[in-house]
This record gives sequence, structure tokens and C-alpha cells, in this order.
Amino acid sequence: MPRPAALFPLAADTPDASQTIRETHESVTNAASFIEENWAGWLYLGLRILLILVIAFALRSVVRKSLTKLITRMNRGAEAVEGTALGGLLVNAERRRQRSEAIGSVLRSVASFLILGTAGLMVLGALDINLGPLLASAGVAGVAIGFGARNLVTDFLSGVFMILEDQYGVGDKIDAGVASGEVVEVGLRVTKLRGDNGEIWYVRNGEIKRIGNLSQGWATAGVAVQVKPTESLSHIREVIQGIADTMAKESPWDERLWGPVEVLGLDEVLLASMTVKVSAKTMPGQQFAVERELRWRIKDSFDSAGIGIVGGLAAPAEDEAPADPSAAVAPPSALANPASPQSLATAAIPPPAVGGQGSGPRITK
Repeated sequence: MPRPAALFPLAADTPDASQTIRETHESVTNAASFIEENWAGWLYLGLRILLILVIAFALRSVVRKSLTKLITRMNRGAEAVEGTALGGLLVNAERRRQRSEAIGSVLRSVASFLILGTAGLMVLGALDINLGPLLASAGVAGVAIGFGARNLVTDFLSGVFMILEDQYGVGDKIDAGVASGEVVEVGLRVTKLRGDNGEIWYVRNGEIKRIGNLSQGWATAGVAVQVKPTESLSHIREVIQGIADTMAKESPWDERLWGPVEVLGLDEVLLASMTVKVSAKTMPGQQFAVERELRWRIKDSFDSAGIGIVGGLAAPAEDEAPADPSAAVAPPSALANPASPQSLATAAIPPPAVGGQGSGPRITK
């Protein structure tokens, strides 16, 4: 028995089920055809991108491990040399370690940037993305970032060149203009110095315009001794030569002295004193310790030899006869006596009398 249409008001408005199924079938067929036609290209593109990334990360890992192994080998070589007598003089293991680590950090960063940057460009090229506008935009953005962070870039580049050129290292005594002291740490952006009073200075590498390294090559220790002008110069030379021979045989001065202690001669001759100049070539950074030791030994030896040392003050004057106290008194003046001719000559002239008989001529009409 058929059901009335009034009971199903939506049945008349519903599309035909067969038509809906047919449209769905066509959509699925078109999608399947599109996938069947392009799946090979997608698979090739995916495999290509995956291969690029795998090769890039593998190459980056190999390069970083190689650089790390090279830096470790350099540090081991520095530690081995440090144990020898020559290494104790010329090699600072901490300085070489920080320098090699800084160079290794720069090389690893540059290698990672080049490898990953090249891989990224290859991936974008595989995706058929036009790199021209992208590179132009990146160039403009790079210029803007570089202009805003120019101080940071300057510090970084200055630090790289300072480390590569080995201008200074850990343990060096330097004068950087804005600060001076012993180098505690060398970084790519900041150099850490310890001042003479123990303070720590953080100096940006870009602010260092000049560097005076007091620890490279060799140094000179100079001592000036003031003695009495009556002392024998040959005796003074003999005493100082004995001090030099003794220091050259004792530790640690035999290592700190890189040359003989020499008497350069008279630096100054005065009436009350004469100055003898003593000099010696020393290890870099050890000149102040050698100067203090030389002064100590010279003072001790001169006292034993009876050689008098004159201080910085002027010599006292010899005893003289006391001055006559009356010499400071002025002689008596003739003007002090009012009856003297000099006093009378300087007396005031009295004024003429008015109305008296003896007042002089009178003028009448």
C-alpha cells in the first residue's frame, strides 16, 4: 500500500540519489586520475628534497667533527709542549687553547652557514620557487639588519682578526687604550682584562683602536742607582757584575734573564750624586720582577761593599759659621735726629704772618 506524499514533505525536494552518487564517483575518479598522473613527480621531488637535507646535515656533522678533532689535537700538542722546559718559557697552554677554540668556533659557524644555506637554496630551487625576488628581499633585509647591528658586526670582525693574527692572548699584559691589564679571556666580541688593582675590564673588540702588547718578544729591565760622586766606578762595576753572575746561576732568574746584566754607564752626574744605569733583557712580562730583585741585591751588596747610595733629596749643606745678627740691622739714619742739618733742611717752610708790623711790604692805592 503506497504511503501518502504529505507524510514525507522533503522527499519531493531531495535530489536523485543516483545523480549524487554519480557526481561523487566523478570527483573521486578525477582525484585518483590527478594523483595517478602526478604521484611519480611528487615522489621524485620528495626524495630529492630528503636527499638534499640528508647530505647537508651529514656533511655539516662531518665538518664539525673534523674541526673539533683538529682543535683537540692542537690543545693536546700545547699541553705536551707545556711540560718541557721550552714550553715553560715560550708556550702558554691556556692562551693556545682559547685561541684554537675561538678559531674553531668561527670555522664551525661559517661551515654550518654555508652548508645549510646552500641546501636551503637547493630545496627552494627544487620547489620551482623563483629565487631572484627572494634574494633581493634578503639582501635588503640584510643591509637593514647590518646597519642596525653594525656595532655587533664590528666587534665580531675585529675579534676574528685579532685572534687570527694572534695580536694578544691569555696571560698577556696589554694596553688597549681604553683599559690596560692582563688578558683573562679572549672572545669574539669582548676581551676581558684584569687591572693592576684586581678589577675586571670588559672591552669590546670594536672599541680597540690600538694595542700595546707588553708580553711579546722580550722586555727590558732598567735600574738607576744614585751613588756618591766620590765612589770608585770600577768598584761599582765589579760589584754589579758579581750580582749579575749570581743571578744568572740561580733559579728562577736563570730563566727570566734572557741576556747578561749590563752596566750601561753614568746616566747623570751632579755635584752631590751620580746615577749609574743598569739594564738586562728579560722574559716578556718579567721585567718588573727582575727590576725589584736587582734593586734588592744592589742595595744589599753596596751596603756590604761600603758604597754609599744617595737618595732623591738634595745633600745637606756643609757646616758654616753662624751669620752676624747685627748684619740684619739697618744702620741709623741721620733723619732720626731733628737737630741734624739733614732734618733742618727737610723742615717745612712756615707761612707768612697776616696784619703784623714785620709782615713785609704793604700795597696801597
